[in-house]
Order: sequence, then structure tokens, then C-alpha cells
Amino acid sequence: MNTQETIKNIVESHKVVLFMKGTRQFPQCGFSARAVQLLQAAGCSDFFTVNVLEDEAIRQGIKEYADWPTIPQLYINGEFTGGSDIMMEMFEAGELQAALK
Repeated sequence: MNTQETIKNIVESHKVVLFMKGTRQFPQCGFSARAVQLLQAAGCSDFFTVNVLEDEAIRQGIKEYADWPTIPQLYINGEFTGGSDIMMEMFEAGELQAALK
């Protein structure tokens, strides 16, 4: 299985997936930490995380998968939702909470 197939499999196997630097317990960058906080604040405790620092192929591949240059990246129901800035805007508008229900 190539990297794109692996990513597609991960995204389609979980309702909510966050590709991030570090882990939920130990984020390795501020944007990833904020993304985790936003998911939790939106009432989502059951989300799957992928630490891109553990796999260079995934780290580069996820940028191509969504055609989005930065990490973290949030996927809900198999669809790319956005990075931490978009997540913040959605949260403030109540859209993130609605998307996660």
C-alpha cells in the first residue's frame, strides 16, 4: 500500500482524524495543541490522531493528499475540514460543534 492509500484508509476508517505534530497528550507544536483543544472544547473526545513526526512519508503525503501545505489537518467523515485557523473560525461560529455531532 502506498502512502496515499494508507492516508485514505486512515481517514475513511475513523469519524474524526487529526493529523498533527506529536500526540493528543503531548502536542509538539502550538497549532497542533490548539487543534486538540478545539476538538475537546467542541465536545469531541473520541478522535483519532496521527503523529506525522513518526513517519516522514505520512508527513509529506498528507500535504499532497489534501493539497494543504500545513499540519495539523482535520478530517471529519472522510473529508478534509481544515487546519487550526479554520478550526478556530468554525468553532467560533458553532460550525465545528455541528460538524462533530
